[in-house]
Amino acid sequence: MSSLSTFSSKPNVKPPQKGSFPLDHDGECKEFMIKYMQCLRINKREATKCREQSKDYLNCRMEKNLMLKEDWSKLGLADVKHEEKEKKS
Repeated sequence: MSSLSTFSSKPNVKPPQKGSFPLDHDGECKEFMIKYMQCLRINKREATKCREQSKDYLNCRMEKNLMLKEDWSKLGLADVKHEEKEKKS
């Protein structure tokens, strides 16, 4: 019965360094996420070939306040061209 006491303590969990990264429950950036995932699938999960799609997805998340706005250079995407491709609704 001593093993039950090990489950009663709370695990030592550290919060993310840059705050929360909320889920996109309403699917506001789903289109961009799908394009990124398709790119990964086509390129055998080689993320470097999908940097434009990654930037589009992260831009959508920043615009919809699903993540804090961050400088592209801090995300390693400063050299990737970005065009406003988001659908206006």
